[in-house]
Amino acid sequence: MASLLIHGGRIVDPSQGLDGPADLLIEDGAVARIDGKIAKPKGVETLDATGLVVTPGLIDIHVHLREPGQEYKETVATGTRAAAAGGFTAVACMANTVPVHDNRAITELILLEAERAGFARVYPIGAISKGMQGQELAEIGEMVAAGAVAVSDDGLPVMNAELMRRALLYTQHYGIPVIQHAEDLTLTGKGVMHEGEWSTRLGLIGIPGSAEDVMVARDLILTEDTQGRYHVAHLSTARSLDLVRLGRSRGLRVTCEVAPHHLILTDEEVAKTGFSTHCKMKPPLRSSRDREALIQGLVDGTVDCIASDHAPHHADEKDVEFDKAPFGILGLETTLSLCLDRFVHAGLLTLPRLVELLSTGPARVLGLPGGTLQVGSPADVSIFDLDGEVTIVAADFRSKSRNTPFDGWTLRGRPVATVLGGRKVSPLP
Repeated sequence: MASLLIHGGRIVDPSQGLDGPADLLIEDGAVARIDGKIAKPKGVETLDATGLVVTPGLIDIHVHLREPGQEYKETVATGTRAAAAGGFTAVACMANTVPVHDNRAITELILLEAERAGFARVYPIGAISKGMQGQELAEIGEMVAAGAVAVSDDGLPVMNAELMRRALLYTQHYGIPVIQHAEDLTLTGKGVMHEGEWSTRLGLIGIPGSAEDVMVARDLILTEDTQGRYHVAHLSTARSLDLVRLGRSRGLRVTCEVAPHHLILTDEEVAKTGFSTHCKMKPPLRSSRDREALIQGLVDGTVDCIASDHAPHHADEKDVEFDKAPFGILGLETTLSLCLDRFVHAGLLTLPRLVELLSTGPARVLGLPGGTLQVGSPADVSIFDLDGEVTIVAADFRSKSRNTPFDGWTLRGRPVATVLGGRKVSPLP
């Protein structure tokens, strides 16, 4: 097991209320000591973090690694390599693979490929329903036994209310959350962007915010009846956020995440970019009012975590008419810099709050061992330059795909290195 001394950095760990200069000693793959200045033990490698921020390893709880079945878009190896390049030490991957991750064989395959790659920890999320067909519960117990940490049909909502009710009941045996892609498909119809002024101007079929709100409201009723654990994936509307607040005020175990693109862009971006398919995702980019409400949710603590919803697609799939392109964009290699530039440097969030949203919060939502630098915890560490300037160049991504609306953006704040179990993983060659 690796040992390492990280010295000279600013350690920010919300789980312990730490924010200041200190050294971090890692022994045998675990955090051994944090102190103002630690003498280098004999034979221990050092990492100079002078002028840099040192935090618990960042965790992205919503990514699509595409393996098995769609390796031309992404693999576990390329996806975790992208994660490390973006400053993340762990990711949780969704179940919409081909075939669907609805059995323990695929859980084991994902974990084996992650171990082989060695760039980041991978926490598989199994499907709620067999084949993600929304009719019958998947083999949840077997997947959890093999290493799954949650269940979700993300990419599709669970439209069947009775199936969702049973999922919320059954998962309590395993202490895992049910993650919902909150969308009422009868309201979505053939929509391709947010329903509002800009969909009307552009002549595109819109997806109303109520498509999300109605599903969140239904699920919160079921959560209250079952006392299950419910998590809203990529929450995108002001009203859904208010519903989460209401659920918590009633004592429900409900959590939520938001994605950087919903916090930074609005539906007007489709017009500004001339119908760029890199602005097409689901949920769609929403109104300015929704975006402002989500940011307020970060500030007031309603939002538990920021998750990228990393959804790689091949260039040929995106290089079509807007209404024919698949939904989804990349996020692993842009999330940290976007958040530092647009929220911390803009004075909207403190640095400890951002670390909570990207590390401590995600670990809490999924019950993962990371998110802290407490003595004895796994030595997963993210190191970044708070003031370093970076220009996003999609052509240089570690991901197999290039579908990002942020190509060419210059941002303040960049990932520098990750440490996994005391072993330096990035910078990557």
